[in-house]
Amino acid sequence: MVSGAAAAGPNVVFVLADDMGWGDWRANFPEGKIATPNIDRMAAEGMRFTDAHSASAVCTPTRYGVMTGRYCWRSRLKKGVLGGWSPALIEPGRATVATFLRDQGYETACIGKWHLGMDWAAAAAEGLGDGIDPKGDPRKIDFKERARRGPDEQGFGHWFGISASLDMPPYAFIRNGRIEGELSVEKQWIRKGPATPEFEAVDVVPALQREAVAWLEKRAADAKPFFLYLPLTSPHTPVVPGKAWEGKSGMGMYGDFVMQTDAACGAVLDALDRLKLAENTLVIFTSDNGATPDNPGQRTDRAGHRSHGAWRGTKADIWEGGHRVPFVARWTGKTPAGTVCEDPICLNMLFATVGELCGVKVPEGAAPDSYSIAGHLRGEQPKAASHPYLIHHSISGMFAVRQGSWKFIEGEGSGGWSNGGKDGKGAQLYDLSRDPGEKENRVAAEQEKVVELRALLEKSRR
Repeated sequence: MVSGAAAAGPNVVFVLADDMGWGDWRANFPEGKIATPNIDRMAAEGMRFTDAHSASAVCTPTRYGVMTGRYCWRSRLKKGVLGGWSPALIEPGRATVATFLRDQGYETACIGKWHLGMDWAAAAAEGLGDGIDPKGDPRKIDFKERARRGPDEQGFGHWFGISASLDMPPYAFIRNGRIEGELSVEKQWIRKGPATPEFEAVDVVPALQREAVAWLEKRAADAKPFFLYLPLTSPHTPVVPGKAWEGKSGMGMYGDFVMQTDAACGAVLDALDRLKLAENTLVIFTSDNGATPDNPGQRTDRAGHRSHGAWRGTKADIWEGGHRVPFVARWTGKTPAGTVCEDPICLNMLFATVGELCGVKVPEGAAPDSYSIAGHLRGEQPKAASHPYLIHHSISGMFAVRQGSWKFIEGEGSGGWSNGGKDGKGAQLYDLSRDPGEKENRVAAEQEKVVELRALLEKSRR
């Protein structure tokens, strides 16, 4: 049933970069060497959140949290990520941001990387398994049939993009559940798999940009509120900037790809301005997790650029570099320009936030881990932090809990891809207000705080 309250809510555009680090954004980290003029412009015209976190240090679980307002470790996926032909992760009947806004009368679109699984035809009959292992056999899938329970069955009226990461097959564009073209060849970007002859990784970001702008042009004509979810495939591997971007950053191909990512966001901002949609549109730009470690031909830390800024760790890690992400919001005329918010937030916030902005209560049982930042976006000064505490999760399933400036990690080391950090203390406790680099483990000195935060983590898991 469509609510009459939708007119109170703004249009929403949520741009999600893939593996872009906190320090890859110049406004966040002035020492950074990569130019990002478009998201810098968003910061000048809106609010920059310096303590924003993805729900996980890797992409699939973060995307689950964005869509459902629920931590992914409550689902069947307890660690790792899905593959390109994994079955749908979002449970049947679970509300998503898209189903919620659709029911408020919004036009909805997902344009980009899904990576939350779909039910491909014949998978169950051929014994593909639960699909969590990305090494499933694509020969058991009938790709000519429409995939079910993808974005177009999770609340999105329009979907165009790819199944998973840019280095995961199938290498093909998908439109509303159907492969565009024939999977008649095999290609490889790290992983080998079926592809359409015309699909090339370098063409994906430009295609998503064009599709997003064209969809916005249609929205300008129909005068209905809209929600555009734009999960880009960059600057994730394969690092393939277009020819127009090669050499632009002076920081190698990775820097060039970050600049192209920034430009794709800029094209959306320009379209909103040109179509006179900017004034009532909330635009958010963020990333699904931290940047990857140094890969050959990818990152140039040795040239003085730090994708993770001052934070410890990388993508996949429980340390800050794994999940502290760039986050900026622009809502012209509503969000104060050039402002900074230092309150800790999590990307799970989207569901509760749009609910408050629409003036509609989130459905019973939906979005249990989502907290609204609507007050922040309106320039109000909340009496308390929007999130009473945050739960962090690494690729291996290691947990951490953050409350105030204290962060307790339930284990030793990074829980991810970074080495070191194992001191025999069994757990980690950091006061980020005094030790943002997570160098001084205070487990032994602050046992009372350890007991308090461990109990909070256990309560949340129960």
